[in-house]
Amino acid sequence: MGGGFPNTELRSLSDPTVFDFFDFITLDDGEAPLEILLQYIRGEVGADALKRCFLRRDNEVVYLDSSTCKDYRQSEVGVPDYEGLPIHHYISALEIANPMHRLWSDGRWNKLTMAHGCYWGKCTFCDISLDYIQRYEPLTAALLCDKMEEMIRQTGENGFHFVDEAAPPSLMKELAIELINRKMVVSWWANIRFEKSFSRDLCILLKASGCIAVSGGLEVASDRLLALIQKGITVAQVARVARNFTEAGIMVHAYLMYGFPTQTPQETIDSLEMIRQLFKAGVLQSAFWHLFTMTAHSPVGLEPSKFGVKRLTDTVGSFANNDLVHEDPQGDQERFGEGLRKSLFNYMHGLGLEEPLGKWFEFKVPKTTVAPDQMLRYLGEEELPASKPTTKILWKGRLVAEQPFTQTKKGNSREMISLKLVSKTAQLDISLPLLPGQWLAAQMRQLELSNTGWVSYQQLKEDYEQQGWDDFELFMDNKPVAALYKLGWWRV
Repeated sequence: MGGGFPNTELRSLSDPTVFDFFDFITLDDGEAPLEILLQYIRGEVGADALKRCFLRRDNEVVYLDSSTCKDYRQSEVGVPDYEGLPIHHYISALEIANPMHRLWSDGRWNKLTMAHGCYWGKCTFCDISLDYIQRYEPLTAALLCDKMEEMIRQTGENGFHFVDEAAPPSLMKELAIELINRKMVVSWWANIRFEKSFSRDLCILLKASGCIAVSGGLEVASDRLLALIQKGITVAQVARVARNFTEAGIMVHAYLMYGFPTQTPQETIDSLEMIRQLFKAGVLQSAFWHLFTMTAHSPVGLEPSKFGVKRLTDTVGSFANNDLVHEDPQGDQERFGEGLRKSLFNYMHGLGLEEPLGKWFEFKVPKTTVAPDQMLRYLGEEELPASKPTTKILWKGRLVAEQPFTQTKKGNSREMISLKLVSKTAQLDISLPLLPGQWLAAQMRQLELSNTGWVSYQQLKEDYEQQGWDDFELFMDNKPVAALYKLGWWRV
């Protein structure tokens, strides 16, 4: 046995009874432990060579972890092998009507990870002390696409679920570019953090590559508690990122949490109000509430006094030792669960969005202190497109015609050029001053012919300024050029 349950629950295993049912239990990454285990079973190595492995010896649990065997890098692991499995004979099960949960079980998805571990690795409720979170090791976009092509060949399925703790935005961007350049037709979705780097243009790029949904942890929609969790996001940031994904046509699911240490009833109700407004604004399509659980390998579990709670289970048992009982000075947090679930079920169906929050609970709750237009204010805050030197400028549309003309206005005339541009789903005509317009057209033709289809913002800026023109940023942000994102001119 290996995987998530042993990795979290059985790290301090001492009960030999489990070995009536299993011969070996391994922890953390499985490739090297399984390889050595097979050699041991074949009699090629002794027991001392076993890696991160529990077994029973003289009716006692023994843990063996040889330092001579090294783990495989993620780039060396290879592709999951589905050859010969009757994939199309398995049934699809509709677990519950929640849109994101339905994705998990209705239909088949090839499972992959973009990276081992979590690139953030700071959330105080999470098992950040364990290897599966702590050790971050990303793959390359090219290798990911190679794996995807092989899995499509084996399974006949072109749907992918990336099961990372949180897929890195930079790698998602590179994967999207690689998928588009290879002309791969896939559907994919992933778990994310609501990073501010998920700009409008990046979300459109992800959609163009086949991304259909994302799920991310909003947890408690309270800036105070998000800071205590060390989530590295704000409620306003989540709202704008959710808008960017939604407007790109990507479904957004939010993981929600209640009962985090020191969370007050007022904060619970205010959090619900934030969620109500996100659904009403149409930027959130799916969500699910989880009751906070203290775990042994999280910062809260390791140092509960720092978070204002008392751990009630100090003794280590002989079997599962992950979930811990704790006492919260705020009292019974679980009592909010039914009302939160009931309200959310209605919100996901577009119902009850105008109802007072107290309606969903069987007991009296405080009135919200959140302004009724709080989310609309957040969503109304404009974000300028990224313009760092490392930003990539992509052109995935097509320039189909250029026509110089003379524009006369109030007795003054100037030379202009009209550019006709198309993508798979739209077309656009823009007019620009002749020389900058010809320069832009030349850049587009060059990008259409290039293998990568992108150029760095800095390279483009330098080329523009070499023409003797100033105000590159002003040129990029003027109305005609700023509208090109609709056709595939993206800053990511």
